[in-house]
Amino acid sequence: MNKVLSSIVKVAAAHGALQKHAQQMAESLNLPYVKVIPDPKKCEHSHLLYVTDKGVQLQQCGKKAPGPVWVDFVTGSVAHRRKFGGGSGQMIAKAVGLKSGVRPSVLDVTAGLAKDAFVLATLGCQVQMIERSPIVHALLADGLMRAELNFEIMDIIDRLQLLHGNSIDLMQQCEKPQVVYVDPMFPHNTKSASVKKEMLIFREIVGDDMDAGTLLAQALETAEARVVVKRPRKAPIIEVTGLNLKPSYALEGKSSRYDIYALKKLTNTAAVTVDDNL
Repeated sequence: MNKVLSSIVKVAAAHGALQKHAQQMAESLNLPYVKVIPDPKKCEHSHLLYVTDKGVQLQQCGKKAPGPVWVDFVTGSVAHRRKFGGGSGQMIAKAVGLKSGVRPSVLDVTAGLAKDAFVLATLGCQVQMIERSPIVHALLADGLMRAELNFEIMDIIDRLQLLHGNSIDLMQQCEKPQVVYVDPMFPHNTKSASVKKEMLIFREIVGDDMDAGTLLAQALETAEARVVVKRPRKAPIIEVTGLNLKPSYALEGKSSRYDIYALKKLTNTAAVTVDDNL
């Protein structure tokens, strides 16, 4: 773990019964364990990886701090999107290439909080996720573990696999997926637009993806059928050094855009039978 990061993030438990879990997590991540902290808003630390009864949360401390960031596949906005998000009519589904009888295998090389990966798994895709930040990986692992116990979505969770490491390296070792999905984080001017609390904390803890060009180049080497890159709607395309590379086409929404690099026709590799009306 980065020494600078370990000076920013501490691990704490919400109460004594969770203390052992928090200590084990601190040891595995090589982060300092502090103590039981009942109220992070009264805490003198900057950020906590906070073990609570609801799950592991990344919590900024202080009286005016925003709420925690954590992975919850069962309730909240992710559950709402699963039930009412538009199914295979969603732009991400079209970008990845979902259509009648086709549910491609997907490698999400910038997993983050896995909201997009969960949508694709909900729609029947087998999705491998790679996350290189140890802290975000810990949040994801905790969210998946809790979701596995929920009868309503356990079949969806079975279609998600989480890996930890550098995506550029792991793509050279993994079995080739039909689709590689890339959603890199770029430098952002916080004065130009409102930023969600997840992104603010991610930028503080994870940093920007300055190797996005190299990531895209490796994705194009790895994917069998297509690479999908998610971008802010008005952002430039990702440049790859030495290549005059342009997307085959793009799908544009109100705030985001999907740049699609089509390599060959998609075929069905779905291991499950899915309802194409989802």
